[in-house]
Amino acid sequence: MKFIDEATIEVIAGNGGNGSASFRREKYVPRGGPDGGDGGRGGSIYAIANRNINTLIDYRFARIHRAKRGENGRGAEQYGHGAEDIVLRMPVGTVITDADSGVVIADLARHEQMALLAQGGKGGLGNIHFKSSVNRAPRQATKGEEGIQRHLKLELKVLADVGLLGMPNAGKSTFIRAVSAARPKVADYPFTTLHPNLGVVRVDTDRSFVIADVPGLIEGAAEGAGLGHQFLRHLQRTRLLLHLVDLAPFDPAADPVQDARSIVRELEKYDTALHAKPRWLVLNKLDLIPEDERPARVDAFLNALQPAGPVFLVSAINGEGCIKVTRAIAEFLAALRAAEPIEDENAPRAPRPDDPEPVALEEPSELDQE
Repeated sequence: MKFIDEATIEVIAGNGGNGSASFRREKYVPRGGPDGGDGGRGGSIYAIANRNINTLIDYRFARIHRAKRGENGRGAEQYGHGAEDIVLRMPVGTVITDADSGVVIADLARHEQMALLAQGGKGGLGNIHFKSSVNRAPRQATKGEEGIQRHLKLELKVLADVGLLGMPNAGKSTFIRAVSAARPKVADYPFTTLHPNLGVVRVDTDRSFVIADVPGLIEGAAEGAGLGHQFLRHLQRTRLLLHLVDLAPFDPAADPVQDARSIVRELEKYDTALHAKPRWLVLNKLDLIPEDERPARVDAFLNALQPAGPVFLVSAINGEGCIKVTRAIAEFLAALRAAEPIEDENAPRAPRPDDPEPVALEEPSELDQE
């Protein structure tokens, strides 16, 4: 299935049904009075997060989602039937934004999290609501309200604990293949990764985490060079960034220090919050450097770059040093989770369309209290 992480849709909620202006006409009842019922409510449109969906491809082609209108009210105090709601299933991690105003409507970050996209219109009132002692035969009834109509932008940000950064051909896909069961494309030319890849890294029987590989960045990505910043949004939910650097580039004119600094600059241009995330340095492709030259090459690189976080030496092609990295990540993530507050299961949640209508309790009268 092709990976689709952006889509634009239009949601149109149903209009409410019109109220009825009817009078009771029955034999031997000359003045039956008003009996027009209310119109039914229009259908609303909801979005729900589903962890079994991993792409927005369904909404790339089905762009318009329209709910039905409510039925009109009828005589004999018959109320119109309300229309059914529409529930759109979307992958976990979908951010829904109003395309016209830019306001974020919902961020579906949890499985079965539900959000209201467009409210259906209320039904109109029948003429039974307008009768009074001075208006015995009201002929007015109200029309149903119009449903909300919106143009929405859907943006998928994959949920991963760790994100991989690096220049094209730095070995990110090889690394994710070495530590997980993911099998992204690997080749000896740049830009082999054209869409994000997720892999589950299992450290031991009870510890695992999700790692994300996105297409490589190059200098000038902020201006649209290469694939630009198109996929960096998928790293915004991560807790840790792994910056992979190729210590043995094929191009003899390439400078790994300058390449590493370019990645950091492009990251800061895209999002300062993403730039502030914990970032570890992983020096890759040590197998291409003779063993007697490795210490000097690594020391020269670290002295020039002066990284702030931890540094790991790996050779992803044969898995050398990868276990040490995954165990350090597992301990780091476990410490973060231990510091997080525990969610209250009894906390109020957003209403769902299948929830029962709240019942208003009557206050006890003075006689009941006696």
